Amino acid sequence: MIISEKQQKANRQNAQHSTGPATPEGRAAVRFNALTYGLRTRATILPDENPADYSNLWDELEADWQPQNRTERSYLETMVTSQWLLARVAASEQKIYLFIEFGEQQFKMLAYVAKQRAQLERSFRTAIDDMKQSKKDRQAGPQQPAAQAAKPAKPAPAPPQSPAYVMADATEAHPTFCAPASADTR
Repeated sequence: MIISEKQQKANRQNAQHSTGPATPEGRAAVRFNALTYGLRTRATILPDENPADYSNLWDELEADWQPQNRTERSYLETMVTSQWLLARVAASEQKIYLFIEFGEQQFKMLAYVAKQRAQLERSFRTAIDDMKQSKKDRQAGPQQPAAQAAKPAKPAPAPPQSPAYVMADATEAHPTFCAPASADTR
């Protein structure tokens, strides 16, 4: 799309007005505008949060679950991060009740917080289930002993041949969730 020279000049002039905050206070106010939430954020711990609390949570869950391999450590990371963010969500919910006036805006924010809470709780439960399954699989050991794994497997016997299915010509009663039977018009 080609724009006129006049429009280009207007765009350049307008761009001079949107250069971001100029004062340190303005920069401080907008520094977290692009912060993304979730399990894979760049900064799990915000500046006003205590890194020692995060480390304690990690240490406690690690002692409980004792991951033995990289996969189990990933599940542990998901559990720790989910719990950390759930605590943040709870604090956010409290702030919504304290600082946002009762009404539509408060309901909208509480709905968003409830959605975040549900996602994080689901993530935590899934990581626990995955961790349990991984531990169970690891404790069960290899599926086959090494001696059996070296031998080629015998081909499975062919299933017995059953007679070909023949559809009845008559239209029979079908369950209520199916369309009524009709003659094949192909």
